[in-house]
Amino acid sequence: MQKNRRWIGTILCLILFSSHAIAEEAVLVLGEDYVFPNKIEGMPTRLSDFKGLEIKAFKTSDGVTLKYWEAGSGKPLIFIPGWSANGAEYLNVMYLLQKNYHVYVLDQRNQGLSENVNHGMRIARYAKDVKEFNEHLGIKSASYCGWSMGASVLYSYIDLFGTQTIDKLILIDEPPSILTRSHWSAEERLNAGARFETSEQVLQNFSPDGGNDPVIERYMAMDSPYFENTERFARHFIKNDMNYMGLIMYDHTANDWSDVIRKKITIPTAIFTGEYSPNVQSQRWMHSVIPHSALYVYTKAEQGDHFLALKNPVKFAKDVRDFLEH
Repeated sequence: MQKNRRWIGTILCLILFSSHAIAEEAVLVLGEDYVFPNKIEGMPTRLSDFKGLEIKAFKTSDGVTLKYWEAGSGKPLIFIPGWSANGAEYLNVMYLLQKNYHVYVLDQRNQGLSENVNHGMRIARYAKDVKEFNEHLGIKSASYCGWSMGASVLYSYIDLFGTQTIDKLILIDEPPSILTRSHWSAEERLNAGARFETSEQVLQNFSPDGGNDPVIERYMAMDSPYFENTERFARHFIKNDMNYMGLIMYDHTANDWSDVIRKKITIPTAIFTGEYSPNVQSQRWMHSVIPHSALYVYTKAEQGDHFLALKNPVKFAKDVRDFLEH
């Protein structure tokens, strides 16, 4: 009888463990498979072709459930998406890099599959979320890639917690400051990348009727089959709520990270921008003040805009591998 009880207990443990593991598979978490509109050689035709892709969750110290996407094995490489972005949009990048690295993409609060809340709407709290994410994973050090607002989250992370847990840093097209300061010269504004006067202008700019901003124009230009695949995939499964998502913009736009970039980033850093981007001069300034930094300026033919990593994931993944391995 005792032997039978032990056997039944073992079976129950295996069932529970297996159910937990299966529940993390992306197709099962999302509830269905997905066929991408463009067939691209060497890339998944459908979501289920991406074996080993998982979606998991953890809870922050202030009670917010954050989801994250995970694939691969090896040294950890953590992606922090930009404002309104999410792990679904990184699917191609993850697929290409998971062969060499243990890749994670964190859906920040009020974005992607993570919980919508009306508290913690500060970049510093987002940086604390990243720290708690590391603690959840049990990671002592990793390489990090921040795109757009995700780079600002990493600026804040470095400001608050230093660079001891960062092996190498990758920054994609995020200027030191979004809002201009009245006392800045024209050159200082260009070096900072400041293009707006108020947070309301930024929010209006990124609304559906925002005008002819070069970043929005390049987003609307579905001229990359890679980008079209992941954007349609993300829109199918993820419904962002502007009432929540816009709350962070007031704190995000208010920050000037020039001093952090100039004084606190002392680790090997790769800076990505492109000829279509309005941020090129600010990225060149960052390269000039960050020691041991490398600057990648994608041409227009290479999809060199604010979305370069998603539009040209093959080149981006190769450049990331080269940077991390040398």
